Amino acid sequence: MSNFLVLQTDFGLGDGAVSAMHGVAHTVSDAITVSDLTHDIPPYDIWVASYRLYQTVKYWKQGTVFVSVVDPGVGSDRRSIAIKTVSGHYILTPDNGSITHIAHYDGIAEVRAIDEVKSRLPHSEESHTFHGRDIYAYNGARLASNEIKFEDLGDVIELDEIEKLKIVEATKDNHILRGSIDVLDVRFGSLWTNIPLDFAKDENIDQNNQVQVTIYHEDKKVYQNTMVFARSFADVNIGEPLAYVNSLVNIGIAINQDSFSKLYHIGTGTDWIIEIRKATKIIFEY
Repeated sequence: MSNFLVLQTDFGLGDGAVSAMHGVAHTVSDAITVSDLTHDIPPYDIWVASYRLYQTVKYWKQGTVFVSVVDPGVGSDRRSIAIKTVSGHYILTPDNGSITHIAHYDGIAEVRAIDEVKSRLPHSEESHTFHGRDIYAYNGARLASNEIKFEDLGDVIELDEIEKLKIVEATKDNHILRGSIDVLDVRFGSLWTNIPLDFAKDENIDQNNQVQVTIYHEDKKVYQNTMVFARSFADVNIGEPLAYVNSLVNIGIAINQDSFSKLYHIGTGTDWIIEIRKATKIIFEY
């Protein structure tokens, strides 16, 4: 292991929950480095938790252990799982779909069911609502510090037995690029799609070309406009929309120095579909 433990939750920082997780981890071992991915996942939003893991895991050293706790079913009969990715990272999380994007885009090598009776913080057995501390941070720290091996966490689970959320595949057909708005660049309100840059290249969409962007929510058209496919935000005037390449090399949609999401009331997830095509002139559809 790398001795790195990275925590993600929907707990926020308004109380002591995250600090307690850090404390448990450091009680297990002073040799590990505990970092935070984010604790601002919207409450109960498993989809966003899954995406943030996909966004982040690959940039950490092989052997890094991640703990992701967005767990509306805490204390129920839902399983706790530990996964090893194809890239050699580890994730401890509820089996509720939190590894959907990792499984789809990066690949999972092995899954184990964590024994919540044997493998938990000592003297925590009467509490059933803080598995982030008692199960995940505790076992994540044990794994990161090499106190235990991955195989010690529990029995193997078949990959097709774990919970996964629905994903909309990006497609390219009849010169139209189609995908979902997976997540927001939260602080700035930009839209991150799952349409890869390669699709745009295949359609000879180059920087400074005009593209037509159409957004649907539950099959109803809610936005359509033509904008430039820009290299960066500064390529357009303040307040103007643009398409661009985000940090995952997918297509993003933004407004320079404003929130596209708030201005046009655009959300995320599989109900939000976006279509992009090269536009040689402004196209009006009714």
